[in-house]
Amino acid sequence: MKLIDQNITLGSVVTLKKGHPCGANKWAIVRFGVDCKIMCMACNRVVLIDRVALKKAIKKVLEETYEIPTEENH
Repeated sequence: MKLIDQNITLGSVVTLKKGHPCGANKWAIVRFGVDCKIMCMACNRVVLIDRVALKKAIKKVLEETYEIPTEENH
């Protein structure tokens, strides 16, 4: 399998090869490091995935950027 070498940064919106059980397939990258947190754009569920598995699972990086909500508003 070939890894996707695209610029994946914090706040990038991606589509994955497999969709989420809620029916959506748009994910925002909330944390990016060795382990990455991705958030479903439809139901706001957060999933923890390692970087290598994320790069294998990415189908397309969308041009949109997502502003990550801060916890200061709570």
